Amino acid sequence: MVSRILGFARDILVAALLGAGPVADAFFVAFKLPNFFRRLFAEGAFSAAFVPLFTRQLSEEGAASAQRFAEEVLSVLVVVLLLFCSLVQIAMPWAMYGFAPGFAADPEKFDLAVELTRITFPYLIFISLVSQLGGILNSLGKFAAAAATPILLNIALIGALLGLLPFVETAGHALAWGVFVAGIIQFLWLIEACRRAGMSLHLPRPSLSPRVRRLLVLILPGAFGAGVVQINLLIGVVIASLLPTGSVSYLYYGDRINQLPLGVIGVAVGTALLPLLSRQLRDRDDDAAMASLNRALEFALFLTVPAALALVVIPGPIISVLFERGVFDAAASAATSDALVAYSVGLPAYVLVKVLAPGFFAREDTVTPVKIAAICVVINIVMSLILMGPMLHVGVALATSISAWVNAILLGWTLASRGHLKLDARLRARAPRILVASVGMAAVLIGGFHGLGGMLSGGGGARIAALVILVGGGLAGYGALCLAVGAAVPAELRGMMRRRRA
Repeated sequence: MVSRILGFARDILVAALLGAGPVADAFFVAFKLPNFFRRLFAEGAFSAAFVPLFTRQLSEEGAASAQRFAEEVLSVLVVVLLLFCSLVQIAMPWAMYGFAPGFAADPEKFDLAVELTRITFPYLIFISLVSQLGGILNSLGKFAAAAATPILLNIALIGALLGLLPFVETAGHALAWGVFVAGIIQFLWLIEACRRAGMSLHLPRPSLSPRVRRLLVLILPGAFGAGVVQINLLIGVVIASLLPTGSVSYLYYGDRINQLPLGVIGVAVGTALLPLLSRQLRDRDDDAAMASLNRALEFALFLTVPAALALVVIPGPIISVLFERGVFDAAASAATSDALVAYSVGLPAYVLVKVLAPGFFAREDTVTPVKIAAICVVINIVMSLILMGPMLHVGVALATSISAWVNAILLGWTLASRGHLKLDARLRARAPRILVASVGMAAVLIGGFHGLGGMLSGGGGARIAALVILVGGGLAGYGALCLAVGAAVPAELRGMMRRRRA
């Protein structure tokens, strides 16, 4: 949550200084590419394969064996990353034709995107190593240090905007160098966290040991399956580059708001669930694993369904209050609000994918998600091409949401058909009540929006106050409705907190 708040502060500065013009489009592509590969391979396939194997080593052979395994993986990962990044840096002008083909029509924007991406791309090396270090800490039951790394990224980007701007050509250059420095800081932060956790890692000579080969076998199919959302988002950028200037930026800003509940809820639940399911399945405690998956689904629905409806019914005030200043004008706010609505339709699906995927990965099954992902990517491409004509960038965002729902449904159906997912009585009773409470909250927000119309159209201070009142009223309304319809029981929440303290 802290990282997301700082992320909003960062994006407010970015919107004010870059707006939604050619420099903004170029930087967002430069920022998207290393993050795409990081989420696809490092956070997606790598974590899905590494955490269960590391957890098994830790449980069956002890900490020393697990540390040797982590060091073997680290040495190979460093070599692969250095080679991959070097090749991409050399091929960047040609690669940009694949990543943002629409930029070729504007040589100045195309050259700027190549230049900024060459600055940001080494970030992939450090953040991929951070992903492994975070997996080690999560397997040890220590989540705070890894969860805090995005805070360091946002601090570095804010510092770069405030400190480097007078010394570089554009704000895009300042942000690009901020990304580069942030990767180094995050890596050093987690190296120290691992040392404090008793895992002081060294770099042995790279070797494809049997354990490393097993990891690679799991990674290769998982690189596609675990990263389907990222593949879809990248496809969106490629297609959006063919649309009018600003389309890439509208999608970026809209997705940033959508990423708040996804990052706070979906990533957190998925990160905590994978090592938990791995331990329970290793201990052959299938009932406990089923219960954990049900509670994760309930928690995800409890928070994401109201968040999605809120973003659908009041996108305008959220975007205008956060971003509409400087060179980010009312037209940009309206276009970004439309993108936010389209992304928000798929928000529950994005989070459900994060919850359901560990059900496969904990069983060392990275092949099944690949088959499902292939279907979803094709759907995303086809729907984007169909919808981009009449809906422009909004069609690209909506296509991503549609493919996310297909992904979530197929993952859930496959788990259920194998007997790995059965909705228990509590979840079957709570889910419709959560929906009822969420619809009631949406009605409260719509009423509040009309009641606060004068303040929302006023000056900066009045708009901020109105948005705070609107969001606070929605939260209070949702809480009251949840208690009224039985979507949440206070005694259970208190019991969870007592167990956590214990």
